[in-house]
Amino acid sequence: MAQIQIVKICQKLGKGPGGFYQPGYKSTGAKLRLQMMCLGLNWDPETREYEKVRSIDGCEPPAIPDKFSWLVQRAIRGAHALIRKDRRVNNVENILPAMSPDICIVNFYKTNGRLGLHQDHDETNYSLRKGLPVVSFSVGDSAEFLYGDERDLHKAEKVILESGDVLIFGGDSRHIFHGVSSIIPNSAPVFLLERTHLRPGRLNLTFREY
Repeated sequence: MAQIQIVKICQKLGKGPGGFYQPGYKSTGAKLRLQMMCLGLNWDPETREYEKVRSIDGCEPPAIPDKFSWLVQRAIRGAHALIRKDRRVNNVENILPAMSPDICIVNFYKTNGRLGLHQDHDETNYSLRKGLPVVSFSVGDSAEFLYGDERDLHKAEKVILESGDVLIFGGDSRHIFHGVSSIIPNSAPVFLLERTHLRPGRLNLTFREY
């Protein structure tokens, strides 16, 4: 299954050069409550810029595996099919543009992991202006995902993302605020744990086009 393949590929890449590390902020010494690995280009959470070489250790980010790119295209095609059915429109790319991912940010949240409300707006002006989508895959434990038009926890809506769920936001929704308020322990599928020995927590991959 796709979830097993995603985990095994990330486990292999995560142990090599440019693999998982705990990002933080030099100015305060604070660490994010997650482990991160970037594919294609590295994203620095302190400078909020993309770079070809990871500044913390000089490693080049691994390339995005072909399997991942195929899954992204499959997800976008599925979303287009739903839009055609629900909206009864022909040119679905006016609502959700297509994209070819050249960046993937892989986050692993332990059971105490969190991520505050934020926008993904560090890509190129072209990518943001066109509303090229962010495609997100959730694997492992479920997470409480927050989203809204404002950076306000009290106004944010909440949805539970389970293992295998795909979330896409693009077009008019490209700039939504979103975050992870909590991880739900012991909610990962048993088959996934047995086949991959995934540690307790949630693996999240977000793809975008720079």
